[in-house]
Amino acid sequence: MSTPTPTYDALAAHQLQLHRFGHVASIVHWDQAANMPPKGNEARAAALAELAALMHRLRTDKTLADRIARAEQEPLDELQRANLREMRRDWHLANALPESLVQRRQMATSRCEHAWRTLRPANDWAGFVETWKPVLAIAREEAALLAAQTGLAKYDALMDRFEPGMTSATLDRVFGEVRQWLPGLIDRVIDRQSRDKPVEPTGPFAIEKQRALCQRIVGLLGFDFDAGRMDVSAHPFCGGVPEDVRMTTRYREDEFLPALMGTVHETGHGRYEQNRPREWLGQPVSEARSMAIHESQSLSFEMQLGGHPGFARAMAPLLAEHFGAQPAFEPANLHRLITRVQRGLIRVDADEVTYPAHIILRYEIERPLIEGEIQAEDIPALWDAKMRELLHIDTRGNFKDGPLQDVHWPEALFGYFPCYSLGAMYAAQWFAAMRRGIAEFDARIGRGEFTIVFDWLRENIWSQASRWSTDELARRASGEALEPAHLHAHLSSRYLA
Repeated sequence: MSTPTPTYDALAAHQLQLHRFGHVASIVHWDQAANMPPKGNEARAAALAELAALMHRLRTDKTLADRIARAEQEPLDELQRANLREMRRDWHLANALPESLVQRRQMATSRCEHAWRTLRPANDWAGFVETWKPVLAIAREEAALLAAQTGLAKYDALMDRFEPGMTSATLDRVFGEVRQWLPGLIDRVIDRQSRDKPVEPTGPFAIEKQRALCQRIVGLLGFDFDAGRMDVSAHPFCGGVPEDVRMTTRYREDEFLPALMGTVHETGHGRYEQNRPREWLGQPVSEARSMAIHESQSLSFEMQLGGHPGFARAMAPLLAEHFGAQPAFEPANLHRLITRVQRGLIRVDADEVTYPAHIILRYEIERPLIEGEIQAEDIPALWDAKMRELLHIDTRGNFKDGPLQDVHWPEALFGYFPCYSLGAMYAAQWFAAMRRGIAEFDARIGRGEFTIVFDWLRENIWSQASRWSTDELARRASGEALEPAHLHAHLSSRYLA
């Protein structure tokens, strides 16, 4: 007979209530992005703000501090203590913010994201800035309050929401090292690839055919369509809850690879969500460990697996089936297309070699922006200077493909961007561990045995959720905490060996 834990059990019931409200919020957010008519935005923003305020009141319940303290004295097992640790963290961060700020943030971001959908295609930076300034002001206010609560720098306090324990000091060191080797690597890879150019696909590629292809590939990658779906939005994302995962992508008729690889990326997120431990659902310990770990799953699918010759071999017949046979779809040529390295404007379409440059650029702008060292009006000139420095691209006057291209800033997701490159580093680390531990790993991937990747991720990442700290999760999965050298080794091996 187990020893009673009444206080802990009451806290768990409280968390389950929060989870169910969060379920509703996530589906409403998905609908806002994928289905909502334009004139519904103001009412939707008000409804979301009301829901955010309700959830904030639950998170900041004045009785929780005492109940958490009393639960710590109960005879909890290891998993319950991990769950209590996550409860304490959530309560601590929530109590840094007043309910009024939570409501204002939701209203401001809903309005700004809605406006961004039309301002970006119009290349209207000036109009965007006016809509965005309230969002930025609220983000700076939130950063100051979280910094006071946590003792962190303002930007670090925002980043801590997504990546617990990560600091700008660590990022400066890690990204500083990447800056040392990345430009030369890009130059060498582009030079090498210039001698073996792929055959270009002949379009157009009908959107309905792309949609059918992407649905096939999502199923091939193990996504459960009985527990999720895929739709279209202005910016691809994965949301929902493990029981009902909502993914989106976007299509263009002149090329198919951005939609295909973007879909593979979101499927990595979706598989993580669908495979978090169901017996823990509703509790903080069941949540994804961090955004870098989440991005390591999408990049394990898109970059690590998607860039493997075995993936191109599996995709080739599907492309021929949906678009008709053509020389560009031959496996070797398709692999060259997928792994082609080009200096480009758009982050989400970037190859894995140039991708870190896009992230470093955003980090080096948003950190001083939140700290108050620069203002919104300074961004275009800084953006262009850093694009010239890192990728040798002139972006002057091109705002839609420059600082307007991402939804993150309209949604006040400051501190999120670094997680993408940290995720790429973790993904390289996971695959290095797989190669050490799985016999004939690359040969089996070459034969289309993708399940060996999924099984490893399920055992080491998906099933562990937030049971461990990020460092401990990485050590248990791969034998070491984050080691950025794995990314450099991976890129050098794939593109220069």
